[in-house]
Amino acid sequence: MRAWLVLAALPSWVWGQACVVETPIDEHQSVRLCQENVSIPKSMFSGGFCQPQLKDKVVTVSFVEQCPAESYGVCRNAQVQGTPYRQHIHYYGHASDGVYLRVACEKQYHGQWQDLARP
Repeated sequence: MRAWLVLAALPSWVWGQACVVETPIDEHQSVRLCQENVSIPKSMFSGGFCQPQLKDKVVTVSFVEQCPAESYGVCRNAQVQGTPYRQHIHYYGHASDGVYLRVACEKQYHGQWQDLARP
């Protein structure tokens, strides 16, 4: 009973919060990533950070407690541009894209790239 009370007293951002974002590229391929909230206020995360608007693209967003495990790379502590907020961005699909995503992670998002595709 005590453990539940301690957990209930934690701020809402401590609970898992993530979203899987997917958009088709063509009939056979899609872009899939998962944004894992680190320090974004919960209402801002679900109300804006996980609602990308891509011109002429259908975007599917699913909220989950944590990102699926099969990502090939993660940009840890990615800073949301123009804000003090942080998130982990998990990437799925072609591991060869990691070369480009690592640069974006480190230069654009000031995060730390973790390559999960290597044994």
